Amino acid sequence: MKATWNGVTIAESDDTVVVEGNHYFPESSLNRAYVTFSNHRTSCPWKGQANYYSLLVNGELNTDAAWYYADPKPEAEMVKGRVAFWKGVKVEA
Repeated sequence: MKATWNGVTIAESDDTVVVEGNHYFPESSLNRAYVTFSNHRTSCPWKGQANYYSLLVNGELNTDAAWYYADPKPEAEMVKGRVAFWKGVKVEA
């Protein structure tokens, strides 16, 4: 699977976990050159607190376009160490 935005590959891996229709990529597959800090947080009743990254590509910022669970609840352990995308990031084979 490959995650792309604004013409660049943000993450690519053969090892994704699909939860609620979202592909979670291993954090090690992220192209860190395009990933930047976000202080945004949300909460999921069964996964726990989500943390976010923003993407910065060719001078364009996609705020909070990636999320991860640093310390997921036990029933969501399969997403630990993984990142998922939205906000226009294309995820395809």
